Amino acid sequence: MALSYKARRRWSLVILLVGLPLYIVAAVAIMSAIPRPPLWLELAIYVALGVVWALPLRFVFLGVGKADPDAEE
Repeated sequence: MALSYKARRRWSLVILLVGLPLYIVAAVAIMSAIPRPPLWLELAIYVALGVVWALPLRFVFLGVGKADPDAEE
């Protein structure tokens, strides 16, 4: 079942305003719970975590910044 344009816009807003801050808090909490790795490895982990959150959600964000394709002109 494909999401409509309006549903994708709403879900993307919820994800960015609620989900992303929760993900950031969880990532920082997990990183602080483990022994501190070398600086280069810690940086690599944070960069990877910064990219990984968007991969499963890319279908929600696809085309959200464009005009509504279902709207009448």
